[in-house]
Amino acid sequence: MLDIKLIRENPQEIEKKLQTKNPEVVLQPILSKDEKIRKIKTECEELKAKRNHLSKQIGDIKRSGGDAKEVLKEVAGLGDQIDVLDKAEKEAEQKLEELLSYLPNLPEDHIKVSEDPEDNICLKEIGEKRHFNFKFKNHLELNEHLHLFDFKASAKISGSSWPLYTALGARLEWALINYMIDTHIDNGYTKLMPPLLAKPEIVYGAGQLPKFENQLYKIHDEDYQLYLIPTAEVAICGLHYDEILKSSDLPQKYFAYTPCFRREAGAAGSQERGLIRMHQFNKVEMFAFTKPEESHQVMDEMIATAEEILQSLNLHYRVMELVTGDMSFPAAKTVDIEVWLPGQNRYYEVSSVSNCTDFQARRSHIRYKEKEEKPQFVHTLNGSGLATSRLMVALLENHQQEDGSILLPPILHKYLDGMKELKQPV
Repeated sequence: MLDIKLIRENPQEIEKKLQTKNPEVVLQPILSKDEKIRKIKTECEELKAKRNHLSKQIGDIKRSGGDAKEVLKEVAGLGDQIDVLDKAEKEAEQKLEELLSYLPNLPEDHIKVSEDPEDNICLKEIGEKRHFNFKFKNHLELNEHLHLFDFKASAKISGSSWPLYTALGARLEWALINYMIDTHIDNGYTKLMPPLLAKPEIVYGAGQLPKFENQLYKIHDEDYQLYLIPTAEVAICGLHYDEILKSSDLPQKYFAYTPCFRREAGAAGSQERGLIRMHQFNKVEMFAFTKPEESHQVMDEMIATAEEILQSLNLHYRVMELVTGDMSFPAAKTVDIEVWLPGQNRYYEVSSVSNCTDFQARRSHIRYKEKEEKPQFVHTLNGSGLATSRLMVALLENHQQEDGSILLPPILHKYLDGMKELKQPV
C-alpha cells in the first residue's frame, strides 16, 4: 500500500507513475476522501478543545456554588457531536483504505514505461537454442512413450488443467524440487514448510486481495474463511505480520517448497496445453525481509540463485527486465528469467524476481527498529527458485534424443539413484 502522505504531497506525479502500470488509476477520489478525513479531524479536535474548556468552567462554577446545568447540557451536546464525527471519521478511513488497496506499487524511476510485454528489456542471454538434426517432439508427444504424467486421470479427479505426475515423471519432479531445496540451503536461505491456506488479512498483506479475489481458490464455511495460497510468497510474507523486527536481524532470507493454486489457467490453445499453465503447480519460492538500503543487493542475489539452477540443468534462458505495464501489482521492479521451450517455439517464464519495496510491509504492518529510533517499514522481495512445471517441459524438450529418450543433467543423477536418462518403459 502506498503512503497517503506521498500521494497528498505529489498527486500529479504519483498518478502519472501509477498510470504506467494501470492506465485506469485516478487519484481524485482518494484525495477527496483524505481531505474529508482531515476536515473531520480538525472539527473534532476543535469540539474536544471546547469541551475541555467548558469542563473546566463546570468545575469553577461548582466550586463557587453556582448552577452548572446549562454548561453541562452544552458539554453533553458536544459529546454527541464528537461521537457522530468519530463514527464518520472511522467510516471515511475505512473507505480510504479500500481505495488505497486497489493502487499498485510505484515502479522504480528507471523502469521502461510501456504496456506492451514485447518491450521488456533483455538484460542477457545464457547459452544457445538447441538445433536438432531430427524432428523433435513437444513434451506431450514425448509423454506418449515415456508416461510421465496423465492428464486424462487428473481430469477425472479434478477437471481440466490439473496435473498428475506418474512413475518416472513423479520421481523427476521430486528430484528437481530436492535439488532446488539443497541449492537454496547452500546459498544461505532458511527453509520453511508453511501452511497452504491463509487468512484474508495475510492474503491482503501480500497484495492479492482485494484486486485478485476472483483468481484465488477459497474455503468458506461456518468455521473458516481461508484461501489456498497462489504462491508461498503469500504465506512467508505473513510470517512477520504486525511485527517490529530488530535491525540486527535483517536481512532475513527464507525459502519454501509448496504447491501453488490459481483459478486462472490461461487461454486455450496448443501452446498452453499440458504442463505449460495449470491450476496447480509446484514451486520453490525465495522471500526476504530487508532494510531499504539492502533490497537491491538481495534482489541480485535471488536472480543469481535462480540462474545457478538453470545453468546447472544445461538450459538456455534469457533474463528480462519488465516494463511498467507488465509488472506485478506489488512490485516496484521485476526481472523474469525465461527458458526456451522448443515445442512451443518461444520463451516461457520459470522465475520472476520482484522487489516490492515497502508496499507489502505497509499492508502487513511489518517494521524494523534501529535501537531507539522510530520503527520503519521493511522492504520485501520474492523470487521463484524455480517453478517446476515449465522446468519439466524445458528438460524434456531440450534434452530429448532422436529415439525419444531424455538425457538427464548430471546434477540430477544423485537425486534419481544414478539414473542418467529417461527411457520408454519396456
